[in-house]
Amino acid sequence: MNYANTVNWKYMPRNIKIMTGLLCMLPLQLLAQQPVLSLDTILQRIERNNVQLKSYALKADAYKYSAEAATAWMAPMLGVGTFMTPYPGQKVSEMDKGSIMFEIEQDIPNTSKLRAKKKYIASQAEAVRVNREVSLNDLKAQAKRLYYNWLIAEERIRVLERNQEIMETMKKIAEVRYPYNQSQLGSIYKVSGRVAENDNMIHMQHGVIDKARAWLNSLMNRPGLEAFEIDTTFAPVFRPAATYDTATLADTRKDIRKMDADIASMQLNIDAMKLGKRPDFKVRFDHMAPLGDGMPRQYSVMGMVSVPIAPWASKMYKNEVKAMELNVQSMQMEKAGMLQETQGMLYGMEADILSMQEHIAATETKILPMLQRTLDADFLSYQENKLELPVIINDWEALTMAQADLLNEKLKYYEMIVEYEKQLYR
Repeated sequence: MNYANTVNWKYMPRNIKIMTGLLCMLPLQLLAQQPVLSLDTILQRIERNNVQLKSYALKADAYKYSAEAATAWMAPMLGVGTFMTPYPGQKVSEMDKGSIMFEIEQDIPNTSKLRAKKKYIASQAEAVRVNREVSLNDLKAQAKRLYYNWLIAEERIRVLERNQEIMETMKKIAEVRYPYNQSQLGSIYKVSGRVAENDNMIHMQHGVIDKARAWLNSLMNRPGLEAFEIDTTFAPVFRPAATYDTATLADTRKDIRKMDADIASMQLNIDAMKLGKRPDFKVRFDHMAPLGDGMPRQYSVMGMVSVPIAPWASKMYKNEVKAMELNVQSMQMEKAGMLQETQGMLYGMEADILSMQEHIAATETKILPMLQRTLDADFLSYQENKLELPVIINDWEALTMAQADLLNEKLKYYEMIVEYEKQLYR
């Protein structure tokens, strides 16, 4: 059977062989060609596809329909019954038999009240739309943190793989020298332990990447296991704002704009409440059909008007208006306090970020090169059998620790930029 298959493949036309080979390689090519998503692309997809953000549009539309419903009148009331009908068992004349009464009643609201209520309800849709921007800003900050964690994890893996090569080289040299009593068995075990520890740290960083990928997929409303890569050449850049005056912050910060929308909505509610002093109307028509002979058919038309300026009624809307005005004043003071606090906070955050920049630059340009030169020089001496292995291990550990500290500081620096941007545009 195997021989027959061999013969068939041997005599198979050349084009079929090529197609078969391409089909076998296709899964590997698809695996290797995972899409690379930039940070801007991810942020755009979150804004377009995130399920949480889509809910705000539905809420805004709901307020639009509620506003239209606010101008509707109450349905008319229809009634039927008896009018001036004597109890059974009594002797009554034809004129005293009473009537069957049909009634229709309609409330006629004050149209200015309805229009004011409509404006108030419609204004809440704007508050919902601004609230969407607040949530979008939070989601973007979350996505940036995940993206930067992924970036640092990739960089950690590159550093750890380089260090792995150094330790494995030292281990091989020590193993070659051991039979000649030129290295100690304990040093070999120590190097082996460091290699295993380094390998374990690499696996941990792959776990960080998998977590970030799954979370970013969920924010983009995609399956959590959908594969993609990030742009590892990207590096966040700190761009401080030109000014932190409160007027500019009031325009850029989404939560301040939400407060403005809430205040405007509350002001429209106050206007609607003030119209409570205007009257409402009601019309009623009654028709009586007599039960006895010789009695005429009768009707009754009545118009009614409310008197909201009565002292026992006016205190309701007057006190509600006063309470709402105090709430508006409270929110305006809260807004001013938030702007003042944000201004000071942003100045402090900018100073911290600039200080971190200097610290990272000093580590990259001075500390790490010195430790790297020390390791290179001692490693050369070790190759010439002029130094013992523990000295090289100590140099390697010092360099590895400094590299890890630098990456920790970089991640902290990136997260400081994220928090700064979040507070600037929150």
